[in-house]
Amino acid sequence: MHCNQFNRPVTRRSMLQSCAMGFGGLAFSALSNGISAAPLLPKKPHFTPRAKNVIFLYMDGGPSHVDIFDYKPALEKYNGKDPREVIGKLAPTQFDKIGKILKSPWEFKQRGESGHWVSDLFPHIAQDDVIDEISMVKSMTSNFSEHTSANYFLHTGSGFQGRPSMGAWFGYGLGTENQNLPGFVVLNGGLIPPGGLDCFGSGFLPASYQGSVFLPQSEPVANIKPKERTAQLQQNKLSLLSELDKDSLTESEFDPQVEAAIQNYETAYQMQTSVPELMDLSGESEAVKKSYGMDSDFKNTRTFGLQCLLARRLVERGVRFIELTCPGGNGDRWDQHGGLVDGHGKNCKSVDQPIAGLIRDLRKLGMLDETLVVWSGEFGRTPFAQGTNGRDHNPFGFTTWFAGGGIKPGVSVGATDEFGYKAVENKYEIHDLHATMLHLLGIEHTESTFRFGGRDMRLTEVYGHLIKEIIQA
Repeated sequence: MHCNQFNRPVTRRSMLQSCAMGFGGLAFSALSNGISAAPLLPKKPHFTPRAKNVIFLYMDGGPSHVDIFDYKPALEKYNGKDPREVIGKLAPTQFDKIGKILKSPWEFKQRGESGHWVSDLFPHIAQDDVIDEISMVKSMTSNFSEHTSANYFLHTGSGFQGRPSMGAWFGYGLGTENQNLPGFVVLNGGLIPPGGLDCFGSGFLPASYQGSVFLPQSEPVANIKPKERTAQLQQNKLSLLSELDKDSLTESEFDPQVEAAIQNYETAYQMQTSVPELMDLSGESEAVKKSYGMDSDFKNTRTFGLQCLLARRLVERGVRFIELTCPGGNGDRWDQHGGLVDGHGKNCKSVDQPIAGLIRDLRKLGMLDETLVVWSGEFGRTPFAQGTNGRDHNPFGFTTWFAGGGIKPGVSVGATDEFGYKAVENKYEIHDLHATMLHLLGIEHTESTFRFGGRDMRLTEVYGHLIKEIIQA
């Protein structure tokens, strides 16, 4: 075939060269799940939700369930005995330094109308008007006994690095109701968990869904304050940056990283006014601040109290998912391989009053019914000692609890054996935790998927069942 210079024959190689970007665009279009240029806009749930927001109280390090919520008289009966002789064969522990059976140093009592067992470690949460809002799951399990993998598993549903955090999945599925703030906020009290910021990352989801880490202090977000001499100069720079990004987005067709960068710049600009307003507590009464423990003589109580108050304020402003990390300065998180009394004593004092204040405040403001509050560590601790005064990691059975949106108050589900060692009744796993959380916000966990690596990925992998016993009918 002969053609003039305007109608040259098209070879297979030249066709592929000229259309390569188009093929890439088609491929990404098929894989992008319909992600819009405004990925954080509110999205319609799969069904009517019970809750609109989540506050995840992350107890970094593994709280000892047998010292706080899971009362086991057998530990008193067999205190000081060799666990191999009493319990039988034991699974390897993280450090495999297994001591004697260790009774709890704290007294337990049944609290409220619910009759939940709570030790003296949590005097504020143990109050009737708080404990009766809580539903306990005493048979949670993890697939990992080491902090980093267990943290990834708790946060992302996988023990490996690089998967999207559950907060990112909630943003992907539902968006957020406030375009001036991120959809997923992490209030960092001072301890980033083992595994680092990947616990809060977006993985293969667009970067717009990753967690934004706020510090409860005068400058909660680094470099959030404008640096230019005038507001107009800053606006001119941001406008230029936006135009350059949009040009890059056009040239690269459907590049999700460029699209996410544009969205993040726009959110950051809006945050310059919304974050200072969020942090301004002048409108909060002294009684409210006191209820959160912000007048405590213990610094970490004040820190976590501020985090809990900010979490409530973020929920008021429509942020979808808020995670709180533990304050620094307690020695070693909840990870007491030794010094159990001192370490757990300080950790409980840090979070007890603030959490009770949060639940009371949400209820008073009519927000508890639409806010799901979840309390959990990455695993529990053994009923026998490590050395003489510590406990090792225990992924075989531990306690998590729920309160608020869609939860039956005062319910206790599941059980560990008589020593608190392994779950033996209604055994649940982290995938079930995630499935239940998604369900309460109107998301069917098997249908919230993202195409990646040739398969439809989801937070719960191919697992996950609802913890039906704690869900309101």
